[in-house]
Amino acid sequence: MEKIYIGTIVGTHGIKGELRIKSSFDHKDKVFKINNKLLIDDKEYIIRSYRVHKDFDMVTLDDYNDINDVLFLKGKKVYFNKDNLKLSNDEYILEDLLNYKVIYNNSEYKVKNINDANKNNIILYIGNNDDNFKITMKSPSISLDNLDKIIYINGEEGIIR
Repeated sequence: MEKIYIGTIVGTHGIKGELRIKSSFDHKDKVFKINNKLLIDDKEYIIRSYRVHKDFDMVTLDDYNDINDVLFLKGKKVYFNKDNLKLSNDEYILEDLLNYKVIYNNSEYKVKNINDANKNNIILYIGNNDDNFKITMKSPSISLDNLDKIIYINGEEGIIR
């Protein structure tokens, strides 16, 4: 089982054991569902309820009904079983792009880094031994082949030297 990082439990909310999770994960809609299992310290916890409050994902877990029962989880990292994401062929996890091959001007490159500080303008750092550049994910020059794990760059639009 491959687990993927979802976020961190930053606190509690109220007295009924609700947890406040800080997460920037792209596919929250597939993770935060009632009866899905979250992994915390390699133990599975079943989601009993979910809601969004401000910038936080709020969950309660089965068998935990009191703030005192969940205080030990504060500060813990939350993971999810990647196999349970069930992504379609046109969906991907941002971190997985680091394993993609990049084809640009008949040359092969690798994704060296990803800057996702601004979710509306994700930047890929691309390079090989001879050349390095950046490109925005919004660029119409980019096409992804998620099955073969290849990024094709056709043209110059969105490339930053």
